[in-house]
Amino acid sequence: MSLIGEIHYFRIPVLSLEESVRWYTECLGFHLRRQNEQLAVFELKEEPLLVLLKADTNSRGHFLIDGKPEFSVGFTCPEIHKFRQQLMDQNVEVDEMNEEDGHFYFHFYDPSKNKLQIHW
Repeated sequence: MSLIGEIHYFRIPVLSLEESVRWYTECLGFHLRRQNEQLAVFELKEEPLLVLLKADTNSRGHFLIDGKPEFSVGFTCPEIHKFRQQLMDQNVEVDEMNEEDGHFYFHFYDPSKNKLQIHW
């Protein structure tokens, strides 16, 4: 059995820390725990923490498969349809809603073009 108990935080590279902090607090409603010149730490309702790091221009928090970006951070939301509309109302880049065996999900992008997923 592993001695590791949980994932404590995820780190996402961002181009502009100030713009990203504003977007994650205002658009997603995350609670900013602390911030300095290089990083910002957000608390969600439950762990893990989300850490934004000021990074180089070409850095992204997702990876490519067959040349297409794949998300590496997924969130949950019981009111997924309402949340998707809220993002679209704020002009966030949002992909189509998908449904698979009663499981709904979609992808969206933060100001640094990090691909994220939300599901329920």
